[in-house]
Amino acid sequence: MNHLQLFEEIVKKRSFLCVGLDSEIDKIPLSLKQNDNQVFEFNRRIIDATAQYAVAYKPNVAFYESEGSKGWLSLESTVKYIKEKYPDIFIIADAKRGDIGNTSKMYAKAFLENMPFDAVTVAPYMGEDSVTPFLSYSGKWVVLLALTSNKGADDFQYHNEDGIRLFERVLSVSRKWGTIDNLMYVVGATRASIIREIRQIVPEHFLLVPGLGAQGGSLSEVAKYGLTNKCGLLVNSSRAIIFADNSENFDKVAAEKAREVQQEMEGYLRDRNLI
Repeated sequence: MNHLQLFEEIVKKRSFLCVGLDSEIDKIPLSLKQNDNQVFEFNRRIIDATAQYAVAYKPNVAFYESEGSKGWLSLESTVKYIKEKYPDIFIIADAKRGDIGNTSKMYAKAFLENMPFDAVTVAPYMGEDSVTPFLSYSGKWVVLLALTSNKGADDFQYHNEDGIRLFERVLSVSRKWGTIDNLMYVVGATRASIIREIRQIVPEHFLLVPGLGAQGGSLSEVAKYGLTNKCGLLVNSSRAIIFADNSENFDKVAAEKAREVQQEMEGYLRDRNLI
């Protein structure tokens, strides 16, 4: 999938919502606790309830790895289910990998070859040779960490040298490694006002923006500064949708929360004459 195909899906659904499948086993509703594969069953119901409103899903790999081989099986089953039932939906492995070239090559094989993910999040700290193995897969994407929304981001990402902050250097250097068809960037929603500055460096690249909902990010601010003539945004919401309710009707509530976000997104797309 290239950026134009991704934009076509956004136009079709009038949405740029990415639902984060941060399926923490301790938060799964009690009604599913007797299920042999409760994480997959939870994900399946969330996916079926929200697929009409979402253009992407982002399983956070840590929540699956923490459960050992059973968790890995749940992840594989989830990705396979999405690809078989909703083949046009974009799937991001939120794995934040990045290592020396040969190791990155194995990480890339794990997520982009052995499992049908469309993209994987990658940390840029080790430089170009730690990222390019992921970019070697045709039709697949790297989602590179640029500016995150956690408190610790201030420790390094804003370090200023000769008037250039570290996150700005990450953007300006890394944009040469790929194209707008295989490279997008993570920018936290709580940093929305800085998106305007980021757009000066990467005016056309897609941005994956987490932090909407539970982390307090503002969708209106993100849309104001981040939208491009091909949308250029995937805005992620996880807990505010998937854990909005813990009753037997959790999937129905998740659908309603996703619909609310989609309707707000539709308004911003219309305001910019993108749909």
